[in-house]
Amino acid sequence: MIRLAEVIETFEADLLAQYGARLTAEQRHALAALRHCRSASSPMMALNCPECAHHRRVPHSCGHRLCPHCQHHEGEQWLARQRQRLVPAGYFLLTFTLPAEFRPLAQAHPRLIYDALMGCSWQTLRTFSEHDKALRGTPGAIAVLHTHTRRLDYHPHVHLVVPGAAVDARKQRWRTKGRGKNGSGYLFNGKALAKVFRAKMLAALAAAGLAPPSRHPRAWVVHCKAVGSGDKALVYLGRYLYRGVIREADILTVSEGQVVFRFRNARTGKREMRTLAGADFLWLMLQHVLPKGFRRARNYGFLHPNAKPLLALLQVLLNFQPARAPLTPRPPVLCPCCGAVMVIVSTRLRAPSPAAAAPPAGEATLTM
Repeated sequence: MIRLAEVIETFEADLLAQYGARLTAEQRHALAALRHCRSASSPMMALNCPECAHHRRVPHSCGHRLCPHCQHHEGEQWLARQRQRLVPAGYFLLTFTLPAEFRPLAQAHPRLIYDALMGCSWQTLRTFSEHDKALRGTPGAIAVLHTHTRRLDYHPHVHLVVPGAAVDARKQRWRTKGRGKNGSGYLFNGKALAKVFRAKMLAALAAAGLAPPSRHPRAWVVHCKAVGSGDKALVYLGRYLYRGVIREADILTVSEGQVVFRFRNARTGKREMRTLAGADFLWLMLQHVLPKGFRRARNYGFLHPNAKPLLALLQVLLNFQPARAPLTPRPPVLCPCCGAVMVIVSTRLRAPSPAAAAPPAGEATLTM
């Protein structure tokens, strides 16, 4: 398997020569983190075995959100928490897409545009829920921002996993809608959602002092489809939340200045390949580095963390208890001599000199 760090080492000079003036501080940080992840130049962690006194050092993983083999544990924890927020209702997956004409604006002002994209998506959903005859209340939503297609093209959009239900706080009512056979059902009209979403986004841009592109479509795109109990939709979102934008197993070849990777075509379901110059591949990947501290996964309405007491009360009153699998601890590092769990005695130790040998293949690493 070709490691992403190897691709960076091979083409970083070409990337800096072609795109160096356009790289942001966050993108440069991501590039350095991925290049040194779990390598001999990473900060080290010292561990001792309490049984046989064996001592060893292991490299830290980078923990960067763009890294394809870091934060798997965090992804599992997120999915477990969201499953505990499930309610007895039919679920829907809503996708709010930023038109292509606005993408240069998003690249120039990512934090502002991404915040507006997520906020306006939620406000649109809330507006429809409060005015819907069947719901007439505040909905709940689990929102995740994606910035890429499966081809790695820049394509900002927000997914909302939404139960077809709402809470009327004034009348203390719980109302549901759209739960049909086999998870089918109807929530809201996509074209109507798109009109309101468009108006809210343009208003948000105007309030921020940003002018929209001189030409942009009047008809925007919002998809709304039933997804049954919601669990599969959560698994889908969690798969891309903490595992970067490409799996290292999908990087097929690196030769003659080019990178070949595979992806699954969303329309046909078939695997296809894409070939890019090495510098272009890295530049394409770095387009998906998020602003520092930006929260790409958010909960709204009665699924917001501040609404935990309300959600717990609803689950009791509705006699519904989702599967509460315990949050699993981070996997321990086992002693290679006796198999006992090793104890971390110090972290972030200075990396050995460049002449030092890399750690043996298969050594455990931890994100700290």
